[in-house]
Formats: sequence, C-alpha cells, structure tokens
Amino acid sequence: MLSLDDTNITRFLSVPSKPLLWHCFFQKCPVHKIIARRWIELISEHRIEDICDLTAPTWRMHGALPGLPPGPDGVRKLFGSFGAIEQKWTIEDVIAEGDKVVVRATNTCTQESFFGILSHGREQTFTAMFIHWIVDGKIVETWRNADDLGRVLQLGARIEPGTSGK
Repeated sequence: MLSLDDTNITRFLSVPSKPLLWHCFFQKCPVHKIIARRWIELISEHRIEDICDLTAPTWRMHGALPGLPPGPDGVRKLFGSFGAIEQKWTIEDVIAEGDKVVVRATNTCTQESFFGILSHGREQTFTAMFIHWIVDGKIVETWRNADDLGRVLQLGARIEPGTSGK
C-alpha cells in the first residue's frame, strides 16, 4: 500500500480534493479508497488523461464496452465511445477490503444516445457499482455493474415479449 506522502499519490490528490485527502487521513481510511473515489470524481470532471494516470498499463474492465484494449488506451476508447455527455457521479458508498475497493454511485447524465436510443435531451439517472483491484497505487482491473436497462427504459425503450422462433 502507498503512503500518503508518496509522490505519485500526492500529485493526483493535490487536484481540487484536498478536503478529501484530509478527511481520509484523519479517518485512517486506506489509500486504495482515495484512489477509487478519485477515479469516479475525475469522470464527472471529464479528466480522462488524469484517469489514465491512475490506471495500470494492464488494466482491464469487465461489464463495459467489449473489446477494450488494456491500460490507458482502453480508458480512452471507453470514454471516447460515449460521445457528447454531461454527467455527474454522486458517490454513495466506498468499501475497501485488502486490495479491492467497491464504489456504489449514482450517475445523472444527459447523453445524445445510449445503446443506440436517442435521448432527445432527456436526463437519465442510474446507479452503478464498480469493484477496483488496486496494486501499487494503480487500478489494475475494474468490474462494472450498472442499471443499463433502467437507462434505456428512461429513454423510452419498451420491452416486448420475444418469440420462440415458432
């Protein structure tokens, strides 16, 4: 685990979240929680290159866009696939055990389309959970589970019974 005076962690924590750093320092929360929380905050701030700085060269994501390349290139491809988006993540819970951190968050966003369904300017709100595996101050692997069905229903999609091919 990295110490709070480590140059790498101090560099990215010095960006506008100093109250978070002091809160975590006095609460004795693990550095891994700070890294996972900051990763989500940077999404809201549209700071993709800063997210890449927190991401290991071998990073993989499960439960997102299939076929992402590993590492920062995968991060860039993931966020590049969203198109124009305004989003705000609200972190609800951060739970750490060993080298894994779970973040439960709510996203409120306006995006041109999602899964090919036009939004027509409608705001969507959905929840998601991320499990980050963190090694040497970098996120190595991320598992994502989000309410994508709820999102498409908010955009007006309808569920119809399928046919069994008969």
